[in-house]
Amino acid sequence: MFAVGLVALGMAASAGSRGGEVSGADAEVALWVNPESSAAGQAAEWRRTGRTADALLMERISTRPQAEWLVGPGPRAVVEARTTAAAREGRTAVLVAYYIPYRDCGSYSGGGARSATGYREWVDEFAAGLGNRGAYVIVEPDAVAHSVDGCGRVVPEERYALLAYAVDRFKRQANTRVYLDAGNPAWHPDTSRLIAPLKQSGIARADGFALNVSNFRTDADSSAYGEKLSAALGGKHFVIDSSRNGNGPRTGTDSWCNPPGRALGVAPTTVTDAPLLDAYLWVKRPGESDGTCRGGPAAGRWWPSYALELARNARG
Repeated sequence: MFAVGLVALGMAASAGSRGGEVSGADAEVALWVNPESSAAGQAAEWRRTGRTADALLMERISTRPQAEWLVGPGPRAVVEARTTAAAREGRTAVLVAYYIPYRDCGSYSGGGARSATGYREWVDEFAAGLGNRGAYVIVEPDAVAHSVDGCGRVVPEERYALLAYAVDRFKRQANTRVYLDAGNPAWHPDTSRLIAPLKQSGIARADGFALNVSNFRTDADSSAYGEKLSAALGGKHFVIDSSRNGNGPRTGTDSWCNPPGRALGVAPTTVTDAPLLDAYLWVKRPGESDGTCRGGPAAGRWWPSYALELARNARG
C-alpha cells in the first residue's frame, strides 16, 4: 500500500509514559529532529551551491521532527541511538516498527521477518533498545488493514497475535507510547471491519491507533474516521500522519504512490484541538519515494525534486 526507506542506517528507514489516558490538549511533548536527515543534507548542499531559495524551502522539512523507520534485522542499535540522542536534548523520538512477516503483501515495501519466532525476537530487540527513554512507536503500518483485505500467505489470526505481542512488549518499556496502525479513511470506509482485528491485535493495551500513515487523507477526514473508530474501541486515542496531506488526496489510479501536486501538512505537534487526537506526526518522511511509480526511485529512496514540490506547495 505504501513504501518506506530500506537503505539508510543499514536498513533503518525513513514518547513518554501515558500514566492514564492523555488528551491532545495536554502540554506539548518536544519531538526529536534528526540533524543528519536526507532533507538536512540536501538543504546544506543547496546552500553550498547557491540554491538559497530551494534550501530555505527544504528547511520546511529538515527542521521538523520525522519518524525513524526500523525495517530490517538488528534494530536495537538504531533504536538506542535515536532515543539516546533525543533524550540528550530533552526530546522524544518517533519510531516505526515495520518488520512483520509478509509486510506490504510483497508490494514495493515487501519483506519483513521470515518467521513468527524471528519477528518476536526482533520485537524483543527493538524494545531493549528503547530502555526507559521516551518514544512514540507506531506499530506495523498497514498490517491490520492488509489482513482485513486478505493478503497472500498471511493467516490473519497469526498476524494479529504477532501484533498483540509487539504492542504488549513495547508497552513494557516505562516511557513508550504505542499506536497500532489502523489504515486510513479511504481504505476501509466501513470501520466495523476493523474493530475485531484491532482488538485481536492488542489495541486495548496500546495507547491508541495511528491513521493516514504514508497517505494523503485530510486531517478532517482522518479525525472523523478516528472518532468513529474510537467510539467502538472504548474511547481509544489516535495520532494522524500529516506529513504530506496539505493538499489532500489525489484521485485516480495509484493515488497513494508519489502523486503530484501534494503538499506538506500540519507540522508535527502533540498539542491539538481534539481531546482524542494525541498528535499530528510526520510518520512518512517527506521526500522519500513511495516506489517506482510516476518516475520515482526505489521505495524509500530520497527524491529531492519531490521533496521540493511538497515544501513549495506547503501553506506554512
